[in-house]
Amino acid sequence: MNAKRIIAVVGATGAQGGGLARAILGEPSSSYAVRALVRDPSSEKARALARAGAEVVQADIDDAAALTRALQGAYGAFFVTFYWAHFSPEREQAEAAAMARAARTAGLAHVIWSTLEDTREFMALDDPRMPVLMQRYKVPHFDAKGESNRVFAAQGVPTTYLLTSAYWENLIHFGWGPKRGADGRLAVAFPTGDKKIPWIGAEDIGRCAYGIFNAGSAMIGRTIGVSGEHLSGREIAAGLSRALGEPVDYFAITPEQYRALDFPGADDLGNMWQFKRDFNDRYRAARDVNAARELNPALQRFDDWLRDNATRIPVSRMESEHA
Repeated sequence: MNAKRIIAVVGATGAQGGGLARAILGEPSSSYAVRALVRDPSSEKARALARAGAEVVQADIDDAAALTRALQGAYGAFFVTFYWAHFSPEREQAEAAAMARAARTAGLAHVIWSTLEDTREFMALDDPRMPVLMQRYKVPHFDAKGESNRVFAAQGVPTTYLLTSAYWENLIHFGWGPKRGADGRLAVAFPTGDKKIPWIGAEDIGRCAYGIFNAGSAMIGRTIGVSGEHLSGREIAAGLSRALGEPVDYFAITPEQYRALDFPGADDLGNMWQFKRDFNDRYRAARDVNAARELNPALQRFDDWLRDNATRIPVSRMESEHA
């Protein structure tokens, strides 16, 4: 029997990388094996991957030599960065560059780089419709990833550029879920007006990445966008209403109002939502649901995701329920 080809997964204990690792490990007949690159092999998530059959390797992206060693002998790799751990686009670009150099040195045959648009290619930095952030960005966590695409190309790394969409998990972990107002009603608020926005379950991003690896060399050099469903704010609210068993309203706030909210990164996210609204046709066209379903036949729609996850969404109870 031929040995399985190794896919090295950065962020294997996170949302996207974890989804890819589980997709491969969940298919015993897969032609791939998982090498999980983690900072802390003793963490529970890392130990769970090891129990499932992954090779768990300690590797810090900031340690170029260790990263290169961790990639040696692998067929391919999945690369992702997590901007919200440090809020530094420069650090994110440095991490992407380190991964690209290590991939070239290790001679990988196929890399997937989880990326996003550089929004400055859609509007000039001095465009007054949206404020400039950190002196040189419109949407820092988008722009840093998009700008890093050229690093993989310049290094000659055989790369598929994977455009992701907003996670439905952000309704659980990132504060995007429904809040209860003074009137006792639940509501969600997004600065997207009536525009439909691409969303996806984080696990499905990993499954789509698995589909890209399975499709092989035909995917190299391509930009592939994935989404589970394109939904307006009202449709998000309607889905939540069905799943939670009580009405959820939708408020279309302005990007200015969102940028003024009191939490770290509110200005970045306010610009992000405005980008998705103002360049809606191009943003949606890059994330075709049918193409994602070809890569991942088990692709979830919002109602599917809610069926499994609605109870995890933090929702405050009505005051009368405390009596």
